Amino acid sequence: MDRNTLVAFFLIALIMIFTPYYMDIISPPQEQPLLHSVEKDSLSTKPVIRQTAPRIASIPLTKKTPKRFDVDEQFIDIETNLFLASVSSVNGGSFQSFSLKKYKQKDSSFVELINGVNNQNLLISYLSDDGEIVELSSPWEISSRPTFGSIHRPTKISYIAYVGPNQDLPVTKTLIFYPDKYAIDVVVDFSEARHDLLNGNFILSWNGGVSSTEANLKDDLVYFKGYAYQGGELHDLKIKKGETQKDELPGKTDWVASRSKYFLTALIPDQPDLCSGAGVYGDYSAQNELYDVSLSLAGSNATTTTLYLGPLEYSRVKNLGVELEQVMNFGWGFIKPISKFILWLLKKMYTLIPNYGVVLIIFAFLVKIVVFPLTKKSYQSTKAMQAVQPEINALKEKHKSNPQKLNQATMQLYKEKGVNPLGGCIPMLIQMPLLFGLFTVFRTTIELRGKPFVFWITDLSAPDTVLHLPFSFPMYGDQVSILPILMVVSMFIQQRMMGGANQQGQQKMMSYFMSGFFFLMFNNFPSGLNLYYTLFNVLTIAQQKWVPTNAPEKQ
Repeated sequence: MDRNTLVAFFLIALIMIFTPYYMDIISPPQEQPLLHSVEKDSLSTKPVIRQTAPRIASIPLTKKTPKRFDVDEQFIDIETNLFLASVSSVNGGSFQSFSLKKYKQKDSSFVELINGVNNQNLLISYLSDDGEIVELSSPWEISSRPTFGSIHRPTKISYIAYVGPNQDLPVTKTLIFYPDKYAIDVVVDFSEARHDLLNGNFILSWNGGVSSTEANLKDDLVYFKGYAYQGGELHDLKIKKGETQKDELPGKTDWVASRSKYFLTALIPDQPDLCSGAGVYGDYSAQNELYDVSLSLAGSNATTTTLYLGPLEYSRVKNLGVELEQVMNFGWGFIKPISKFILWLLKKMYTLIPNYGVVLIIFAFLVKIVVFPLTKKSYQSTKAMQAVQPEINALKEKHKSNPQKLNQATMQLYKEKGVNPLGGCIPMLIQMPLLFGLFTVFRTTIELRGKPFVFWITDLSAPDTVLHLPFSFPMYGDQVSILPILMVVSMFIQQRMMGGANQQGQQKMMSYFMSGFFFLMFNNFPSGLNLYYTLFNVLTIAQQKWVPTNAPEKQ
């Protein structure tokens, strides 16, 4: 990378490091007021949200439960083209396992989105006449089940529970699976029991979010968040270690969601107008960062809610048509279109070349061709500045006691020589949106996850680690990666070709500092990102060596 590129990345790094602190200063988290319980028969005007924290992990049940739950827990295994699931009769249908067939973990097993922390999902609760929260958390009876576990068409599993004072009022829940979708329909019917049971709406909750799936837990947790989308506005919740926070949000709700770095769970009501509130609850204790989400739904008729449990694939999430893709971070407003275009282009190239490593190499060539006029102009300006540097030094010596005359003489020299002191920076600034877009796509999109290139590069979304040290360095970590070393070597070669060998004093120290800084930082970055920038540096070196970049003569 040349000096201007280094400065650009240095600014990006500073923005990444200090943005969270800046946001805490200008927009500190505010406490949300608790909502009160609703009056009987107000089925859709006010929500019923938990007055206490949703049940997390091993916290014991203290809420009232109906007595007529004396059936044993049963399991049904479901296999689609996309996932394997084990469905428990607890909660009237909840997932004890949900393995994605397209995605692997480090041990080559399928990615598992359910673990012991978040297996109490799809919980239904309601407020009884005596003001107690009733959780229908025990096993329900199975009223219908598929003949085969492997499905090739829409398939239902139905459950029934009997509730009320005499335990004779039926509540049903039906899960509908589709062979080629991560979306599952959850149909809850309180209609036969609502007049005798419901003191308002009922609550559908997903507790515990999705489990961590990445070897680097610390990096994975950076992306954990809870969300609610209401009236075109996205409410998100991110908590710090040791914190708990509960946000209760009244009003029409389009969806609630909880995500990890690459995966997502979301509850999407079929009729948002009948959803009168949402709850987002975060709990960060020990090594678990958990986000519960819930919807307050009208119980007057059967209510359908879509559960999305799967990967954060942009096109798949966008095709749900509810703006769920807003949970994905593509950068700031003017960066987003660039990031999305880069992702689209990489995916299109992958359909023709089924190796993302090769795709990134070709992409680096394409980007170099696109930015070639800008980099050529930058190099011309840099060389022109180097050519007049002796004269500038002479002016500094001549007018060292008169800064005003020095400035005037310097500007006159620039004018006579046709040199623009900002000429090397402006082309780099024009490239900044592209750099931000590339950085965002390579860091956060699932497409590179688990994709190998060659030799030791087995996962382009993770560092190309070849050795783990018995100790850890600040910023660098405890792993030794090859590509960051190659990238820094290419940076040194490029800087020397741009006149770095003639740098003196502070300039040389700053060059060394930034090179070392990026070596430390890029050691923890995905190998795909390092592969791209290493190759881009090599192409830049070739451009500097073989393509004329002499400053144009002043006419």
